[in-house]
Amino acid sequence: MNLRIPLKPVQGYNKVFDVGEYGMKLTRFGLLKLAKGASYDGDTGETELALVLIGGNFEAKGEGWSFTVADGRTSPFTGKPHCLYLPRRTKFTVTALSDVELAWNESPATRDTAKPTLIRPEDTRHLSLGKDNWTRTSEVIIDEKFDSEHFYIGEGMIPSGNWSGWPAHRHDVNDPPRELDMEETYFYLFDPPQGFGFQSVYQPDGSVNEAYRVQNYDTVAIASGYHPLCGAPGYSMYYLWTMAGDQGRGLVSSFDPAHAWTKGR
Repeated sequence: MNLRIPLKPVQGYNKVFDVGEYGMKLTRFGLLKLAKGASYDGDTGETELALVLIGGNFEAKGEGWSFTVADGRTSPFTGKPHCLYLPRRTKFTVTALSDVELAWNESPATRDTAKPTLIRPEDTRHLSLGKDNWTRTSEVIIDEKFDSEHFYIGEGMIPSGNWSGWPAHRHDVNDPPRELDMEETYFYLFDPPQGFGFQSVYQPDGSVNEAYRVQNYDTVAIASGYHPLCGAPGYSMYYLWTMAGDQGRGLVSSFDPAHAWTKGR
């Protein structure tokens, strides 16, 4: 199965994949693209929704709540994210105050979670990870402290030519505290935009053995397997990572035993 899904965004909601596709049981992913002045009306129904600002400014409102982002980043390469979180059974309207793009992360919800919340850049948690040529930074947007049923969401920035997700790790077995079963979505952008990187998804027994050249607006759906990635020299590589689990949430993964030694090198 090809796990890479390319996208050429058009106005409105752009579907990337739905729950049940690509082996993803808890995630629906897409991109909301609106021109200045345009609006989008939605209803979360029996799902929770996290809209991560890729770039632009917007207003969002519903019954008893409203938020305005007038200082949004122009792209992930110019600042930290805002994120609009909406629980199940919430009607909403998003209006573009400038041209705007929002990554659409949706998951089935069986309970009431946090009230409508605007997570601002100062609410995110900054991490510097790795060493040598696998250094990268990450902004954690929604973690286990936030009242979401399934989501753990953040974004990574990989410097020119570096690796991420190394040593190769996975989180598809529920064996706490060693590992939590959480499917993951990677969504990519590059600076300059003609850049590219490589994404691997594999299991040591060869049951999964995929490698993709990923480009601007590509998504890779990772239901299982180790999943390291790297960027081409000369380009900054951004990826939004959306993890969804139903037996716990957290950055709890296991390394491929064949490569775990590199962590202590």
